[in-house]
Amino acid sequence: MHDYIKKILTARVYDVAIESPLDVMNRLSRRLNNRVLLKREDLQPVFSFKLRGAYNKIASLPRELLEKGVICASAGNHAQGVALAAQRLGAKATIVMPRTTPAIKIQAVRDRGGKIVLFGDTYDEAYQHARQLEAEKELTFIHPYDDPDVIAGNGTIGMEILRQHPDPIEAIFVAVGGGGLIAGVATYVKFLRPDIKIIGVEPDDAASMYEALKQGYRVTLDQVGIFADGVAVRQVGEETFRLARQLVDEVIVVSIDEICAATKDIFDDTRSIAEPAGALGVAGLKKYVERTGVAGAQLIALNCGANINFDRLRHVAERAELGERREALLAVTIPEQPGSFRKFCQAIGRRSITEFNYRYADSRQAQVFAGIQLSEGEEEKNRIIDALREHGYPVIDMSDNEMAKLHVRYMVGGHAPGLRDEILYRFQFPERPGALLKFLTGMAHGWNISLFHYRNHGSDYGRVLVGVQVPEAERPKFLEYIRQLGYPFCEETENPVYRLFLDGRN
Repeated sequence: MHDYIKKILTARVYDVAIESPLDVMNRLSRRLNNRVLLKREDLQPVFSFKLRGAYNKIASLPRELLEKGVICASAGNHAQGVALAAQRLGAKATIVMPRTTPAIKIQAVRDRGGKIVLFGDTYDEAYQHARQLEAEKELTFIHPYDDPDVIAGNGTIGMEILRQHPDPIEAIFVAVGGGGLIAGVATYVKFLRPDIKIIGVEPDDAASMYEALKQGYRVTLDQVGIFADGVAVRQVGEETFRLARQLVDEVIVVSIDEICAATKDIFDDTRSIAEPAGALGVAGLKKYVERTGVAGAQLIALNCGANINFDRLRHVAERAELGERREALLAVTIPEQPGSFRKFCQAIGRRSITEFNYRYADSRQAQVFAGIQLSEGEEEKNRIIDALREHGYPVIDMSDNEMAKLHVRYMVGGHAPGLRDEILYRFQFPERPGALLKFLTGMAHGWNISLFHYRNHGSDYGRVLVGVQVPEAERPKFLEYIRQLGYPFCEETENPVYRLFLDGRN
């Protein structure tokens, strides 16, 4: 511990980094009945904390290694940190990035003098290629998180927080990917102020640290969600896990909707837009307050980055209301007759309907996809559902149904009566030419695509919903095919929303 404290106190980060401000979030503080502060790492020159660790590591290298050059694998913030650090220190930087990396991130690295090598479709493939180039060209690999100098550079954030806020602090909430940020912050804070809780926050579809601490060893997730791409790590670092086991009080997992709601909270208070990983701290803080009922406390969240593609803001905006429980999504069956919509609205009461999707199916019943604005959260939603059922309406709550929110809300009315042997899958397709063709090529087995819905959310991967007619006897063969394809997938054939709105099977 003393070695790390010395490393943090002597870290060379301020050649490139600023001491980021610790701002009060007045609106959120009033709403949560606590004093909420935001550590603004989004204001760094590369719009994230990553340059702290990258610069500290590169600055520690002997001159002979600097002259040979450095290399890293990254699709985003670490790449920019390494490129800027190398540029300031007069070293050549090679950045291996997946071919799926958005052009804006590639250009940001190029603008800082980094040599771009595009390789593979995933971070893991880019990482392996970077390690190969490291050996071939005698370069020094700069790890994004599992390195003591990187951890120490990140630890300067904890040092700044305690200097900026000497008063009591209940907890500090830190986004977790590979663990380099929380390991650095926790090391410094726990050394001086062990009473302060250090709480990690991860997306529920990329909770590698949560699972590792739960199991007591580093687990490798089969796949991770890519919405919060800055923390989409399948396995945390060895050294970061060692420190987290000693120093981190707990890890909270949050949903995509809760991340989007936190992004809106940050915008409302600061007029700045956090990337999904940057909003994790606030999302976890809110969940902690809701769970514990704490009031009058000093709570600090780290906004660790603001590198977000503009196209993704549409997705963030439409999911923020769900994350705040200000909107309910309901599937309601109503009679197919004149005046039934009016009666449905009367049953809902004087509430705003945010969405109403319906298509004629038969002469007896209509399936309605309804969005309803809420002012009192979960309790109000439950009252609405109870009232509708009292009026005889069958209701399914879709507010937490991922397929409903991503796809079905745009496809209501897709029944195909008489369709045989249909199965339904969600996929994540890499956003690159040929990805769809690769998928379709495997359809030569005679399987017919009966449904296909794609929507781009401005990220590295497109979300696709596919219905395929596959006879029962051939399904093991189909499952083997999609596993070999390598695209993350999830079967949705038995999803009740599919059965209600889209199912055409006999």
